[in-house]
Amino acid sequence: MTSAVDITVSREAGAWAEDADWLAERAALAALGAAYDDEDGPAELSIVLADDELVHRLNREYRGKDKPTNVLSFALTEAEEPEPEDGMPVMLGDIILAYETIAREASEQRKNFKDHMTHLVMHGVLHLLGYDHETDDEAEEMEALETRLLATLGIADPYADNHQPPDR
Repeated sequence: MTSAVDITVSREAGAWAEDADWLAERAALAALGAAYDDEDGPAELSIVLADDELVHRLNREYRGKDKPTNVLSFALTEAEEPEPEDGMPVMLGDIILAYETIAREASEQRKNFKDHMTHLVMHGVLHLLGYDHETDDEAEEMEALETRLLATLGIADPYADNHQPPDR
């Protein structure tokens, strides 16, 4: 159960559908339900619905990559299992999604836009919780968890035809 996590979704830019906020929150809750332990205390995370321009700028400034990407995750703690201080919520971090890149990828990969967006939100949340895909073993673990979580929402395996993590 993830009742101890406060998720804030904000719209900064992009032609996001009316239900994008709900889809983002649903995806985040699914990932948190599998990977965040309420025993760790209350937590907060932010999801920003943005466009390529904003994500490009952030990707260049913070990752040294001069191009947009589909999702960025900025963890606010380095600890794998952060502990809240003085009863305050753990600030997990921010997830920023780029509308145009997600739409282009969904079209190119013949995926439903909302399914692709859901996958990317889950991917971002898992990064905030310490999952990564720098090694083959890490990638396999993360992909398997994402595939299992997406299946609970009726979404097909995103790696069936494309075995590359979303932000590699």
